[in-house]
Amino acid sequence: MDSVQLAEKLRSLNAEAVVTEGKQFVEIQIPPSGLYSLARQLKENEDTGFDFLFCLSGVDYGHDLGVVYHLRSTKYGHSVVLKSRTSDRVDPQLDSVADIWRTAEFHEREVFDLLGIKFTNHPDLRRFFLPSSAGFPLRKDFVDDINIVTKK
Repeated sequence: MDSVQLAEKLRSLNAEAVVTEGKQFVEIQIPPSGLYSLARQLKENEDTGFDFLFCLSGVDYGHDLGVVYHLRSTKYGHSVVLKSRTSDRVDPQLDSVADIWRTAEFHEREVFDLLGIKFTNHPDLRRFFLPSSAGFPLRKDFVDDINIVTKK
């Protein structure tokens, strides 16, 4: 399946998803409300079979916080980038995909620890790098008075 066919298949999975063909990967933007359902479909659908989550990254876009998932199908050899973001910087929440791809469990904890994004239904969401009083050092608005770190 080439990238055009893959993009068409992905569009058929969820009406809320915005699918674009990027330079390297087909990209899917999905609102938080549709993230978990689409993630499950991406893994379980016979035509897509995205069984390998090879990267999960948290992103501070300034006004929004988001998560970027890089997925690969070991059966078909195609890859896709799944993105979801929330504008709630006070209590940012996305659904956990740790029960779909086990490797997400560790990466979601890292994103929670460094950006403060909470993953609902995560089996063990707690900080493991920093104390609870440390704030979220990868946020653009983070200020560290002790180490004199400021963002302009």
